[in-house]
Amino acid sequence: MLIRPATHSDAEGMSLVLKQLVAAQKRSAPSDIGFIQERYLDNPALIKCMVAVNDDGTISGFQVLLLATENNIYNVTFGWGVIGTHISPAAARLGIGKAMFAKTQENARAFGLTHIDASIGKGNSAGLAYYDAMGFKTYRTSDAIVSKVFRIL
Repeated sequence: MLIRPATHSDAEGMSLVLKQLVAAQKRSAPSDIGFIQERYLDNPALIKCMVAVNDDGTISGFQVLLLATENNIYNVTFGWGVIGTHISPAAARLGIGKAMFAKTQENARAFGLTHIDASIGKGNSAGLAYYDAMGFKTYRTSDAIVSKVFRIL
């Protein structure tokens, strides 16, 4: 498994990962290539997007790190990082998330971030468990979302 920065040529494979999550009822948000390009690859707040690539060249997952700008859609503190992790259900529990987060931490430190937010749906037990395992701590909740923070040392 290779963990490397995402490029525009990865958009189709990233979209496929999201479509697999939709099919598994683990995601309801958009999953098309246009969404991938807009939200992850061409986002002006993008710090880095990492992909997990199998030996056959297919993408098993990706992790995006964005900068929380003023009035961001995530309602995250200005200047913090915002993380999103998406792993194909077929590749779950193989250590891909841990490997991607190691690279994301390096990118966050290089950028000068002090905190990373992960906002997870309350019903997403796998996502909540993943971020707990990575060292994130709950700092706020709403009816639908649990927001966790990772403090960069």
